[in-house]
Amino acid sequence: MSSPKSSSCEARKQNGSRKRKRPDPQDSDLNGRAKSKAIRVSPREPAFLFEPDLTISSPEEQVSDNLEPITLQDAKDGKATRPIRVYADGVYDVYHFGHARALMQAKQAFPTEVYLMVGVSNDELTHKYKGFTVMTEDERYESLRHCRYVDEVICDAPWEVTPDFIELHKIDFVAHDDLPYKSAGADDIYKEVKAMGKFVATQRTEGISTSDLIARVVKDYDVYVRRNLARGYTAKELNVSFIKEKEVQVRQKMDEIKGKLTDKSQEVLQKWEEKSRDFIGSFIDMFGRDGRLNQLFGKGKDTIFDAGARIKGAGVRIKRALSPGRNIDPVLDVSPSCSPSSSPKFPHLSLQPEISDDEDDGIDDGSNMPI
Repeated sequence: MSSPKSSSCEARKQNGSRKRKRPDPQDSDLNGRAKSKAIRVSPREPAFLFEPDLTISSPEEQVSDNLEPITLQDAKDGKATRPIRVYADGVYDVYHFGHARALMQAKQAFPTEVYLMVGVSNDELTHKYKGFTVMTEDERYESLRHCRYVDEVICDAPWEVTPDFIELHKIDFVAHDDLPYKSAGADDIYKEVKAMGKFVATQRTEGISTSDLIARVVKDYDVYVRRNLARGYTAKELNVSFIKEKEVQVRQKMDEIKGKLTDKSQEVLQKWEEKSRDFIGSFIDMFGRDGRLNQLFGKGKDTIFDAGARIKGAGVRIKRALSPGRNIDPVLDVSPSCSPSSSPKFPHLSLQPEISDDEDDGIDDGSNMPI
């Protein structure tokens, strides 16, 4: 008969479970850092939020007045006798795992404990030096507070880290990727920090960035517009024109119909949809803001009047061709286009009385003048 202990071992083997291995002193290096790190438990509370206009300070801030300096070499050798205060700043717009990995590297930059402070620039500075953001400054502050590696978030952080800012927050080292960061008229805004020996380099995560995520949204613009219109957003909220809204709604209905049709019907419907796109394009080309119809009206009244005058002149010439000599309106026979030199096909109709060539009239026409 097997004992309860042996039966429980067999059950664990069948379920694939294992006992937790006790730490071995040989698993640690000379600095006491574990070679194979266990999974760290995420903090229960969000990170402390430091705002310049508040007088309340964190527990770490209260004991940081008389901190002994730590050199970079001592920090790397694990000789620090207190938590090392590391600062990492940035915009952190559309917070993603690339940001989290950079903060993880800053948190684990040294073998001893690190107190990680993250500076986040406000909207005014970010829009001035980098451009418009997707998230507001409050949203970016709150995103960083819930990162497991962050101990403190500093709001309204300056664009450049100055010695005064380092002294104010008792910063030991500044963490950022090693590439020169050109901004605000400087070749590298971390140049002074590097000269002070307080810079710690981190590695960027390839294949992910805020610009890449925004580019994906722009690339699949129609898909996201269709999805958000279906969710109840208005065209005004999405900054979509009336024609674009109707086009998206028609495509949405077409997709719904496609799901209910057979393969052959879908092929016919697809061809019809292609024709409808051509029709929509032709409609916009004719009646749109820059369409041909609008350009015609945009030429002004003078162009229209000139066209009317040309039509009127053509009508006069046609009228003269149909009834020469008798029914010509003398008032209309003033156009230079009706002269014999410009229009040889139509005879010149003069309003003067005709003069006979007969010699009996007693009028000398100049033919009997002496030579």
